[in-house]
Amino acid sequence: MPASLAQGIVWQPDEDHMNTRGEWDKLGVRDLLVQWTAVDGESMVRGAGLPTSAGVPDWVRIAREPWARNVIVGLAGRFDETEARAQAAQLVEQSKRLIAARPPVHIDGWYFPVEVDPTWKDAASLAPLLEKLPRPLWISVYDNSNIGGAALAAWLDSWLPRDVGVFFQDGCGDYARSAPVARAYADELAARLGKRRVRIIAEAFRGLPGGGYRSAEADELAPQLAQYRGYPTYLFDGPHYVPPSLVRALLAREAAQK
Repeated sequence: MPASLAQGIVWQPDEDHMNTRGEWDKLGVRDLLVQWTAVDGESMVRGAGLPTSAGVPDWVRIAREPWARNVIVGLAGRFDETEARAQAAQLVEQSKRLIAARPPVHIDGWYFPVEVDPTWKDAASLAPLLEKLPRPLWISVYDNSNIGGAALAAWLDSWLPRDVGVFFQDGCGDYARSAPVARAYADELAARLGKRRVRIIAEAFRGLPGGGYRSAEADELAPQLAQYRGYPTYLFDGPHYVPPSLVRALLAREAAQK
């Protein structure tokens, strides 16, 4: 087993990726962040008192996967970000039902999937809602406006509860910034919030000129991951963008450099 190239993967369940499989453990992955367990009012966990989605993951099988030893369970979200922010209070109430039903995995924490960024003028309204959810608790943040790591950290510190952790989306997938700049952001966040509260989401996709996305190539993703050593790093997202062929290419590249 090589040194761990990544510690976690993100899984964003949708109708085409409801029972995910992969070889991410070969990269050293042991942790799974599930984006959500209910989206647009439909639950992927039975017994939550919400309408059940057409497909429900085989949580028992997923719990046995080597890349899902520790699972941060995403709660209730919406595909549309604007709607998610406007309905955050309702999503918290749905999330309480999901927490009570809890999927049969080794739960290492909870994730509230209403993403924040500095353009959301009412983000501070999220703080009292987050107080209603159990700990350990995480949210995610991005910065497409490029205000800089220090400014982003100060903004979060002005309203985010001190016991809520942050997944920082590195912005490499849409070419918002380079990996070295993303690392500098993470360092600023860690300096202000505390390193234990900061994890990095490494975007394992790349935008296409005409729209849409492709998987990153190994020569793109490997230097990205190398920049983030020292931080727990999660690949976004495993099922959509990190197929076995990319895992093999990353391992081959790592072996060739030794």
